[in-house]
Amino acid sequence: MQHKHINFALTGVKFANTDPNVFEGYASVFGGVDSYGDTIEPGAYAKTLDSRDRPIQLRWNHFGDVIGKWTEIREDEKGLFVKGELTPGHSKATDVAALLKHGAVSGLSIGYAVKDFEQRGVLRVLKEIELFEISVVEEPADNAARVSGVKAAIQDATALKEIESILRDAGRFSKTDATTIISRVKSLTRRDAEADQVKDLFGKLYKNLRN
Repeated sequence: MQHKHINFALTGVKFANTDPNVFEGYASVFGGVDSYGDTIEPGAYAKTLDSRDRPIQLRWNHFGDVIGKWTEIREDEKGLFVKGELTPGHSKATDVAALLKHGAVSGLSIGYAVKDFEQRGVLRVLKEIELFEISVVEEPADNAARVSGVKAAIQDATALKEIESILRDAGRFSKTDATTIISRVKSLTRRDAEADQVKDLFGKLYKNLRN
């Protein structure tokens, strides 16, 4: 799963006048070029929105709590419009609402996989995206890129020892932390890992790389 961050300056996020827990904005915009050299083509989300059989979750920082639900997700001429409702009485959702209203967090971010793209020189045009979740996030896009870079290096590694070295060299990982993660990888490999276990693994990676 990849992540793509969009700053509130582009999302136009705003809260409803009638309900302090309801907000709306854009989780993705068409036509711009991001720091990865990607641009998203109109219609890229059409298939995933039409055929998905499970709700797209509203999360905090991708690996954090589910903090509410998306009540509307649709494409328009600008991008991927979303309307969300933060869960009343949920402690983290209450905190996130306060952060959003204060402008203390930096944007929205999608968790996705690229299903179809076209390479045009250095530009990658994303033509079909499978959407998994949309998060309110506190981290700047550079940190998301750093996590993606480490994950790509791990995918290219030919041995678990290489992965351990990559994790230590990435920063903020002790040998004990790296060894623990590798133990998890070994265990997940033996047991044909479930999605939640993989999410936990990279949740640890994310938390150690941020800031």
